[in-house]
Amino acid sequence: MNNCPFCKEPIESYWTYCRNCNKPLITNIDEEPNKRLFSPYDGVSYHSNDSEEDEEEYYDINVIDDESIDLELTHLEEQLTESEKLGENMGDLLLRKASLYYKKRDFPKASKNLELALENFLEEKDLINVIICHNELGLIHEETGFFDQAIYHFDRALSTLEDLSDDIKKIQVLNNLGNVYYLINDLEHSYKYYQDALNLAEKESMEVEAIKTSSNLVEVLLSLKDFDRVKKILKRNLEFFTHNDDVYGIIQTRIKYGKLYYYLGDNYYDQSYNCLTSVLALIDTIKNQISIFTKKKLEWECFLYLGHLNSLWDNDLEAEDNFLKSLEAVRTFEVQENIMEGIVLEAIAKFYSLKGEDGKAIDYYQYSNDIYQKFGDKSKIGEMKYHVATIFQDYIQDEQKAILYFEESLEIFDSLNNAKMAAEILNKLGDIYVSKQMFEQAMGYFERAKGFYDKLEDEYNKNIITEKINSLKDDNFNVSNL
Repeated sequence: MNNCPFCKEPIESYWTYCRNCNKPLITNIDEEPNKRLFSPYDGVSYHSNDSEEDEEEYYDINVIDDESIDLELTHLEEQLTESEKLGENMGDLLLRKASLYYKKRDFPKASKNLELALENFLEEKDLINVIICHNELGLIHEETGFFDQAIYHFDRALSTLEDLSDDIKKIQVLNNLGNVYYLINDLEHSYKYYQDALNLAEKESMEVEAIKTSSNLVEVLLSLKDFDRVKKILKRNLEFFTHNDDVYGIIQTRIKYGKLYYYLGDNYYDQSYNCLTSVLALIDTIKNQISIFTKKKLEWECFLYLGHLNSLWDNDLEAEDNFLKSLEAVRTFEVQENIMEGIVLEAIAKFYSLKGEDGKAIDYYQYSNDIYQKFGDKSKIGEMKYHVATIFQDYIQDEQKAILYFEESLEIFDSLNNAKMAAEILNKLGDIYVSKQMFEQAMGYFERAKGFYDKLEDEYNKNIITEKINSLKDDNFNVSNL
């Protein structure tokens, strides 16, 4: 008889959950250590090989020894040289070569070979492989942070698919587009592509594709606070993955449950904590079946949200440990700076700010700002500068630096037509100039803030600003030149 990996109590092989602690169980996991794990659409790669054996090679989840890859690359080079002499098409060989460089995480060489393969397949009018090359290039550009190029290649793959009747590949590319737009925080387009993929999967009665797509859609729905729909999707998905003994799917779904409970607020924090800690234990049971990169990709959000929870509960040591583990996880699987690293660095900055460690907080806001800068996320850049300015204003009381960062933040939010943030910053700048007894400048900022609140139809804040303006006027300050 086996034991539950959570409570260590005896369990039966046919149980889908432990009847002692109610945690989900993965049946037969020890009997099938080489069974391929089912992965939701977390950047879907596909190739033209039809046999299951070939597919296993492309989807190998373990890191292959570099020496064996190098030997295969040498053999491929010989084949390519021979094919070039004979004037044969080299597309398939180049595609295989690209996949090997991808396994080595040498993305520049993988991209170069994919581009060469694409040229070959275009000459041959081999549309399936053209689609594959565009899709793989999109995934590499996504992973290396060139999101506009990723979108371009996914769009090309999708437009080429219009001439073919391959619904599964279309669903995969739609999901990949949804993933990229989610990463750049374009929730409108992300939702559209996920929903299009889900509609197609349900129309064609593709249950597995629908489950994987809805798992991605959950991320957008959490951002949109559509918690009722999230609950329905996660309930169905967990039942599906448990019924199919799909450990990877169960882990992904329970991570999303942990996030859902966190966003539902105080009354659900304990459930969020229990869910995330049990997921980490579950990941540990399959660590020998997955690569270190996959393990860290599964763990980073668990540690991030556990950090948030421990911070809320004033468990500072645990929170700091969780946040740093999340950062270490991201830095393990990232190729270069990753947008997720910016998210974790920002969380650490907020944590240190709450603890009153202003120097550390500013440092980490600057680190996260550097990441967001590389990815061109202007909104996040504006937020980071705003937070740094607030620390200088409220805690360090360095008004000059506060003004500098507020002005930089204001310029960004003004260019993004974010009236709410622009108004808030103008209000803060007005307060700073009042404290400096520079009343004419203060009046100018308050008047501008009032204009934004008027556009927002925010009567509450508009009235507060109006009172500040009237107070300055009542004290007989000369504002005639404003």
